[in-house]
Amino acid sequence: MRVLVLGGGVIGVSAAYYLTQAGHEVELVERRGEAAMETSFANAGEVSPGYSAPWAGPGVPIKAIHWLLMRYSPLVIWPLLDPAMWRWGVMMLANCTARAYALNKSRMVPIAEYSRDCMKALRADTGIAYDERTQGTLQLFRTRKQLDDTAKDIEVLQQYGVPYEVLDRAGFLRVEPGLTQTQDKFVGALRLPGDETGDCHLFTQRLAAMAAARGAKLRFDTTILGIERAGERIAGVRTTAGVLAADAVVMALGSYTPLMLKTLKLRIPVYPVKGYSITLPIVDATRAPESTVMDETHKVAVTRLGSRIRVGGTAELAGYSLALREPRRATLTHVVNDLFPGGGDLARAEFWCGLRPMTPDGTPIVGPTPIANLYLATGHGTLGWTMAAGTGRVIADLISGRKPEIDLDGLTMARYRR
Repeated sequence: MRVLVLGGGVIGVSAAYYLTQAGHEVELVERRGEAAMETSFANAGEVSPGYSAPWAGPGVPIKAIHWLLMRYSPLVIWPLLDPAMWRWGVMMLANCTARAYALNKSRMVPIAEYSRDCMKALRADTGIAYDERTQGTLQLFRTRKQLDDTAKDIEVLQQYGVPYEVLDRAGFLRVEPGLTQTQDKFVGALRLPGDETGDCHLFTQRLAAMAAARGAKLRFDTTILGIERAGERIAGVRTTAGVLAADAVVMALGSYTPLMLKTLKLRIPVYPVKGYSITLPIVDATRAPESTVMDETHKVAVTRLGSRIRVGGTAELAGYSLALREPRRATLTHVVNDLFPGGGDLARAEFWCGLRPMTPDGTPIVGPTPIANLYLATGHGTLGWTMAAGTGRVIADLISGRKPEIDLDGLTMARYRR
């Protein structure tokens, strides 16, 4: 079967790889000159099934007000005259209940854990290397209240069988000795030993090369101009390289997916939430992180990527703007300097931002659509790389006529029609 994959980020490339592995004739279309040059380029570097939870939950609206007022704020909202932004916001508020949180979490965890297993198998089968580390994630708490509040999170972890450790200072210094100088700022930590880290950009580019070696055609520098529909099927995709036809089309365009679907009179509540990162070279490994350290107060992750430190986080609602705003850089700089002073060279830090495709319920949109040969793989938010391998495998199974190994109920766009 001939399959078009639209989008060359980690989700699209993962789908292309697994489709090629399943024996399909695959063509991937990407507007940039290489794979993973947008949201997958410089993310926080986490593969974190243990942190697969929706942003919307009980108490979040009150917390959001506090975050907005912080000096180094993890949340920024630029009010726009954009109906999609306000619809998305209202839907997210509607999901800030205990019942909705439990339901959404139950949908997110299976695909995240499945994806982790797919990633392990992928490494074993291909030997793919991407500055990966399998040393877990450490969530640091500055206050006793933050530490006490983990009781609710631990209940969920226990429910889904996710390994965890609650650590005192001696405990978190054992796994992250680089925190020795700053240990007194934190009262304790929660560690998820099953989480992983790595360079998503490097992973995606190497996986794209593997897909190409298996026969996939990677069409870069090609802009999608529109979709041609014939009845209940996609007849072709208009691009700057001409009209491309296929038996099936996978739309993995991240935050831009709803804009393309709009031309087909389909609507999904995916909206861009901008995240930022800085990447700096390590100058003193003894003062640098060993894996990923999450500052719970500022919602910022500090990750070891080979000889570099990646600092990623913040959430900015600003439409499709890619403007690099210095106050966000200040937040990231503050956190890495507060946790690991002297570990990296901030003077040589590279500043970046990307648009995370967020759904209001936190759950990605994966699977079929009302159009017979159109499939979606979007809405993964901050968990794109965490869920990428599993998403790619699910898409390949669906198009191959096989039953996916996880239940898709609640993962497809059909949940928004209920």
